[in-house]
Amino acid sequence: MPLLIDTQPLWHFQTNGYVVATDSGGPAVVIDAPPDPEGVGELLARHDLTPVAVLVTHGHIDHVGGVDGVASPTVRAYLHPDDLDMARHPGEQLEALLGSSFPSGDHELVSTSFVDLADGQTLNLAGIVFEVLHTPGHTPGHCCFHLAGDGVLFSGDQLFAGSIGRTDLPGGSYETLMESMASHVLPLPEDTAVLPGHGPTTTLAAERKLNPFLQELL
Repeated sequence: MPLLIDTQPLWHFQTNGYVVATDSGGPAVVIDAPPDPEGVGELLARHDLTPVAVLVTHGHIDHVGGVDGVASPTVRAYLHPDDLDMARHPGEQLEALLGSSFPSGDHELVSTSFVDLADGQTLNLAGIVFEVLHTPGHTPGHCCFHLAGDGVLFSGDQLFAGSIGRTDLPGGSYETLMESMASHVLPLPEDTAVLPGHGPTTTLAAERKLNPFLQELL
């Protein structure tokens, strides 16, 4: 039976928040938690799902800023430790990167205690096996989540349809991102469905053929 995967763009940056489950009416994993807890809650309610974990691809506010609204003593949140300090201070990100004045609630510290992610580890959550791929470059602690048995990659801001994540933000490195792409993403099967942090779903085959950034590596 195919997995239940649903998403919708959330918050100011239209970040894709995902819910993943084996079926409706049961436990689910949330992939990224934008600062829109109501939106994440609506995704869960749509399928009568109960969250058991939150996997955060990286520490930027549009992916982690809403984790306090989902995590609890029984719903653990997972993040790579290299992005922990960044994730703790979402308001500082906005001021440093955008000079913007978003609603004050978006500036609160993220207080959730995170479980550390590590490259190559596997997590069995809600009956689904996630392989953690540490893919630094967009941020130092960026991770993708690979479901090998289902041919799915949650790519966060590593790989988009036709593009890649920004590397001009603090902690970013184009060279490092491309090294991560070559070592961790391109070796995956071509029929892997790529579910990115922004924009439409794609496939690794399509990106190998059409993405100009991947052409540099092929």
